[in-house]
Amino acid sequence: MKDHNLSFDDFDELVNPKPETCEFDAVVERALSRRGFLGGVLAFGGAAMIGGGLAPTAQAAASRFTFEGVPTSTADALIVPEGYKAEVLIRWGDPMTSDTPEFDHETRGTAESQKVTFGDNTDGMHVFQSGEHVILAVNNEYTNIEVLWGNRPDGKPANDDDIWKGMYAHGLSFVEIAFDGERWSVVKDSPFNRRVTPATEMEITGPAAGHDWLKTAADPTGTKSLGTWNNCGSSTTPWGTYLTCEENFNGYFSAADEAHEPDAGLKRYGVSAKDWGYGWAKVDERFDISKHPHEPNRAGWIVEVDPADPAATPKKRTALGRFKHENAETVLSRAGRVVTYLGDDERGEYLYRYVSNGVYAPGADTDALMNEGVLYAAKFNDDGTGTWLALTPETTGMPSLAEVLIHARYAGDKVGATTMDRPEWVASNPRAPEVYVSLTNNRNRGAKANAGGVEQTVGGPNPRAKNNYGQIVRLFPAEGDHAAEGFRWDLFVMAGNPTVHSDAYAGSANVTAENMFNSPDGLAFDSTGLLWIQTDGNYKNEGDFAGQGNNQMLAADPATGEIRRFLTGPVACEITGLCWSPDRRTMFVGVQHPGEDNTASTWPGGPGTTPRSAIVAVTRTDGELVG
Repeated sequence: MKDHNLSFDDFDELVNPKPETCEFDAVVERALSRRGFLGGVLAFGGAAMIGGGLAPTAQAAASRFTFEGVPTSTADALIVPEGYKAEVLIRWGDPMTSDTPEFDHETRGTAESQKVTFGDNTDGMHVFQSGEHVILAVNNEYTNIEVLWGNRPDGKPANDDDIWKGMYAHGLSFVEIAFDGERWSVVKDSPFNRRVTPATEMEITGPAAGHDWLKTAADPTGTKSLGTWNNCGSSTTPWGTYLTCEENFNGYFSAADEAHEPDAGLKRYGVSAKDWGYGWAKVDERFDISKHPHEPNRAGWIVEVDPADPAATPKKRTALGRFKHENAETVLSRAGRVVTYLGDDERGEYLYRYVSNGVYAPGADTDALMNEGVLYAAKFNDDGTGTWLALTPETTGMPSLAEVLIHARYAGDKVGATTMDRPEWVASNPRAPEVYVSLTNNRNRGAKANAGGVEQTVGGPNPRAKNNYGQIVRLFPAEGDHAAEGFRWDLFVMAGNPTVHSDAYAGSANVTAENMFNSPDGLAFDSTGLLWIQTDGNYKNEGDFAGQGNNQMLAADPATGEIRRFLTGPVACEITGLCWSPDRRTMFVGVQHPGEDNTASTWPGGPGTTPRSAIVAVTRTDGELVG
């Protein structure tokens, strides 16, 4: 069983150690010698590095924020600014039908109840409108074993039903919601309400469909698969479908023989003979890699789902590459091509972009737009420029496009893409041709190679060795065209702790004692062009993280670099997932894993209740817009 005091990345490194390729002290010395580079970042919030960035006096401009920042907090509560209120909309285990009982805090449900109740650990989400119906689509990334089986004396599954319950807690939840003039609530029994789980049939589409590496005993064609899990970030398409991202898919596979050695291709993605403790292979043989070694190749994709058509089969879009997808930000190029930015959330992995061959035309068939295109990996130069490197058989030397896509990480290695400090969410500014990428942290920067043996050198968008705080890099596509091969970049913010450090680890100049944070993760723009930053970092509130409290959500103004804290979450949570109601008067915010690692949280139910992930609806008390 996975030690849940370890992060998923730490567990993966424990079972698949990364090679040590450089002496850490020497790399730190080299980083500190780059004072001209770091000095520019720290002086002007990162944007002084290249032309067109922030001016030194930008933060003196009038603030666009409509709230006063809240202080950090260690309370087991969700706190919003004065003039705002937050109400729980839906929680893990809440029924989606009227004939389903409410969540049972003693049993924590069964496999059958979990099939028809809201999934666990909310992450990426979006609101869709179908006629008069408002549909909330939500990723259910994973489930906390210590909470899921916390009613068992030893904290382990007592029977197969416990394992199935954990499996069905994963996937997606779609619920219709309605506003009664006072608050939002779930419309039970709506035909749009449904769960998509690891047992839901999927169609595999695109260039890798049918490849031998995707064929299994259950599906000799390599075109069908069961389920989606560990769904992290999300996006939408111009034609109104939902893109959900399979991230840490590897931790659910195991082998009955713990001495079984997976091949190099599986190891590159962290697959090993040990899972994270979920035990799925005990109840479903397809998760045993010694018997079904191709099954992991059928996970790690972007999945397209139509929230307005519950009968439609979800489609895994192989053209967008296979890796640990954090999110997928989709925009249109000047010519109307579909451009999707994609982060691979692991230390030292790459930032990707997909560009369709065809152009989007409203009402026309869209399958080809998601199946026929080119995948690229980003190369950042220290001078603030960058290039998108096409991943093709010709550029990589790999035998076929299918193999390039199935092993996109190998492809990124081969073309010399830039290793990144865990590229997570990407957000595009609706008011300017620019995208923001959260690089959440990377303690291995300058110390270890990535999983493919590529050195993680210090410099460019990753300027700090042993980076425990993270940063947000901003990309400006050449000529404002998202399909262009070149781009400029700067660092919008370097997170840090100015109360502990006075060097690069204090953060950039737009980080102060009043707004400091660590590990930026979720990113989203509102309709006014403000950037919202959500954190998934260290909440111990001590040492390097003293004074930073629980995880939080902040707002940032791209025009000035000003950052202000809007919300703080309950104990041991992550704040992740953000979207708005159609009228922009409600902001929906996800609160994931309160009380993880057996910390003392009972949010949102209060004393004596089980901690549960939930979505809250945040509104202004004066009824005005919140984004």
